[in-house]
Amino acid sequence: MTKKLPITVTMLVKNSEKYLSQVLTALTDFDEVLLLDNGSTDSTLTIAQRFDNVVVYHSPFIGFGPLKNLAAQQAKHDWIINIDSDEIFPEALIEELKTLDLTEANKAYAILRLNHYRGNVIKTCGWYPDYVKRLYNRTLVAFNDKQVHESLAIPQNVELVKLKQHFLHYSFDGASALINKMQHYTTLFAEQNKFKKRASVFSAITHGISAFIKNYLLKKGFLDGQDGFVIACANA
Repeated sequence: MTKKLPITVTMLVKNSEKYLSQVLTALTDFDEVLLLDNGSTDSTLTIAQRFDNVVVYHSPFIGFGPLKNLAAQQAKHDWIINIDSDEIFPEALIEELKTLDLTEANKAYAILRLNHYRGNVIKTCGWYPDYVKRLYNRTLVAFNDKQVHESLAIPQNVELVKLKQHFLHYSFDGASALINKMQHYTTLFAEQNKFKKRASVFSAITHGISAFIKNYLLKKGFLDGQDGFVIACANA
């Protein structure tokens, strides 16, 4: 029997059936894949039961940062990789992870994410290169407590290392998915920042125009045609 990677993959799920089978199939070399479910009503949990290395926990939504820390607390291993339910790890990345020295807890690892829109890799609009901090040792590193736009807080004594290989991110199948996700995130962001300085209508408009110009022109969204235009508009 092939020795499993002594890493727990943590994943927040809710009605995540679309890519979940592909995602979990790619993770069979990991000793544990921990799904923290927020109330799925589709076939998410049925799909999870097909994989021997998958365990499922349940929690109401308490914010992305707190949920990711809760998942890490339940993990079997101290080394954690947090991924989303629409992110697929290619074999080359798995092989690179197998070469890492996991006896050094004072390291964390960032992985290059290839973001897809309508099935195509997008390398404009600020979507590339997109290194995200994902592999860490929970004895030294954790997520902050933000409701949205959460991130790993890396202490000064922990070295951040970039891996060479990438993973695939299939977050947006079209404009409606892109806009719906952004609307959900902006609602959480507004709630998170409700006691901070309020923005005027004028500043909102000018910031939106500035964001469109930055993404469509300066970050070359126009090279991706209609897709780049839609992404730049959504960012604005």
